[in-house]
Amino acid sequence: MKLLIEASALKALMKMPRSDAAALRDKLKAFAADPVAVHPWAKAFGGGMGRIRHGDWRAVYRIDGQAVTVVVLKIGNRREIYR
Repeated sequence: MKLLIEASALKALMKMPRSDAAALRDKLKAFAADPVAVHPWAKAFGGGMGRIRHGDWRAVYRIDGQAVTVVVLKIGNRREIYR
C-alpha cells in the first residue's frame, strides 16, 4: 500500500527528536508495506483506523481500501494525541 502523511502530521514528525522520528518513519513504512500482518506496535481501533506507537509517540492512521493507501492523520505525544 501507499503511505500518505497529512501536512499536520508531517509537521509534528519534523518537530520530534530525530531518532524517534526516524524509528517512527520506519514503522510507518513497514506497516504500509503489509498492513494486514501482525505488528506488535500497531493496534486497530476498527473501521479502518488504528495507531502505531514508538515510545511516548503515537501515529493515528486510517486505511483507505479504495485508494489502496495508509493515511497518517495525526502524530503526537501519547498524552495529547487522543484529545
